[in-house]
Amino acid sequence: MIKFKPILLLSALLLVTTLMIPTLLVLPFKDAKVSGKLGEELQQQEEPPAAAKPAGPAIDVSVYRTMAKKVETLPLEEYVVGVVASEMPADFEKEALKAQALTARTYIVRQMMGKVTEGLPDGAIVTDTENHQVYKNEAELKKIWQKDYSWKIKKIKEAVSETSGQILTYEGKPIEAQFFSTANGYTESSEEVWSNAMPYLKSVESPWDVGTPKYQAQKEITVAEFEAKLGVKLPADNTIGTVIERTAGKRVGKVDINGKILEGTTIRTDLGLRSTDFTWERKGNNIVITTKGFGHGVGMSQYGANGMAAEGKTFKDIVTYYYKGVEIASADQALTKITAKK
Repeated sequence: MIKFKPILLLSALLLVTTLMIPTLLVLPFKDAKVSGKLGEELQQQEEPPAAAKPAGPAIDVSVYRTMAKKVETLPLEEYVVGVVASEMPADFEKEALKAQALTARTYIVRQMMGKVTEGLPDGAIVTDTENHQVYKNEAELKKIWQKDYSWKIKKIKEAVSETSGQILTYEGKPIEAQFFSTANGYTESSEEVWSNAMPYLKSVESPWDVGTPKYQAQKEITVAEFEAKLGVKLPADNTIGTVIERTAGKRVGKVDINGKILEGTTIRTDLGLRSTDFTWERKGNNIVITTKGFGHGVGMSQYGANGMAAEGKTFKDIVTYYYKGVEIASADQALTKITAKK
């Protein structure tokens, strides 16, 4: 048996230890990606994966197609795409289109929760007209847009996708998401147009509409037609009527026409005017009526939304401006209630 002297044994141990230290230091990192940024690599590995967005229950929408006289059933988000494409120009700002997607989705969710189907064919929840929301399917949009179809539908689908599963709520319930084309500089409070006063549908300034394509218009009708449609007799002195009341939205509330009091909304409907913000002038046997704004004026102005977006406002800024006190919330709870009713 060979015997080592103590000094030789100590020297041997020191040599082995010195040779093994580099190996021990390298081993833990031999499978790591060589990036030169070890601290960043470790930090990235420690971050948890992003949580998947809940899809919510699958919901179909049954739309009565007026021209075809049949019910078309399709997924909710596909329906929202068809509504946004039909209700707002695709060349509007992306954030305005996203705001429109929110209103469209909120409207149909509220409609399905209430199941108000009076006057609709069996199985339908809405029509494809302005009585509810205008809706067109892919084939119809291709025919309308033709060569512009690809970029327009891509932009609208992105707007819908980026708001997917979200609706507007007030005190936890989907709102009556009213919208219209163009304001006269102000929106209208709901009670000025309909019987219900809704706290989130109050008049606000909307200066972005002024000067837009549908801001001002004129219509000329005969005196005889004017009298027949409104059931009035104009005075002989060439006057027409006196505005005796205006609304919060600076529109005509009531008019006295030769002793007969008429609501501004009645005059708009009976004469087919664009807005209840109107002035008139008698020219011989004709009456020239000038209107400002386009639509009932309640809720979100589409041209106003586009103007806000052009100034850098987000869709959240837009909807919370036009709908007072609302929140953007997940539609999952409402959709679950809808599926439970079926």
